[in-house]
Amino acid sequence: MKELKDNHTIEQACDFYMHTPKYASLSSRSQYDYNLNLKHACVTKVQNNKALGNIKLRDVRFKHLTVAYDLWLNGKGIRQANYIATCIGIVFNTAIRHEALLSNPVSLLQRTKEKKRKIKWTEAQVKTFLDTAYSNWEWRSIGLIVHMAYEWAQRVGDMRLLTWNNLDLEDKRLDLEQSKRRADVHLPISDTLCSMLLQQEKDFGFQPYVAPRPEVYNGVYTAYGSTDIHKLVNEVKDIAGLPKQLTALDLRRTGITEMVEAGVDTLGIMQVSGHTNPQSVKPYLVNTFKGASTALNKRSSNK
Repeated sequence: MKELKDNHTIEQACDFYMHTPKYASLSSRSQYDYNLNLKHACVTKVQNNKALGNIKLRDVRFKHLTVAYDLWLNGKGIRQANYIATCIGIVFNTAIRHEALLSNPVSLLQRTKEKKRKIKWTEAQVKTFLDTAYSNWEWRSIGLIVHMAYEWAQRVGDMRLLTWNNLDLEDKRLDLEQSKRRADVHLPISDTLCSMLLQQEKDFGFQPYVAPRPEVYNGVYTAYGSTDIHKLVNEVKDIAGLPKQLTALDLRRTGITEMVEAGVDTLGIMQVSGHTNPQSVKPYLVNTFKGASTALNKRSSNK
């Protein structure tokens, strides 16, 4: 499709967007997520059993998006519903820039705000998890993914896809381009983590992934999928007797919050987290007893 017109359907507009330079600039993971969510948006029935994707751009109305959003909320939950709305909104903005649509109906949606998750792991809980995971060969890679996500305050997705060429075990250094915003971070490797990575390299250094599935599929080792991580982390938690509410996604928040509690300034946190805007760090600047104790102790030492 060389040109997008108002008589094209929303599904055609989605296909058009996925052939734009903007879409091509996204990471492969983001492209996968956008594609999946746009497909889900297009098959959503919004009017007389008619799918949203079959509606022409010139005929789309705010009521169609309202019906669709309510269905996404009920079927997918708040976070996923908002993500789908964002994806289809990007397609509509693309249509506006190509003069195939006058306004973006997604911009009128009153989105449900997701309650901010505040759950964090304690150091003792992380240690218990790692002791349990590292004691079982089948869970060693899961243990490493959790270990790396916690130590470096990185996203679990980047850790499960981490490859050996990101690591310099001799200099104890990680060089990573984050998948979400493609920020570059350069982080040290602690002695404890390095010893685990050296053992892992001895067993799995012949293939690309640092923490692959331990079983071979079709003759090759593969990275865990995101749903695999959730399932296996829950298995380890159950055996370790850890609270059910803990998730692997909480590890990045835990690591960043610990830096806040330790008195690390915003610039220092950004060097680790990969955030490029200080405002993005603001949600992590929470009030904790440990953080307050550190601040007051520093105050007392300066008197």
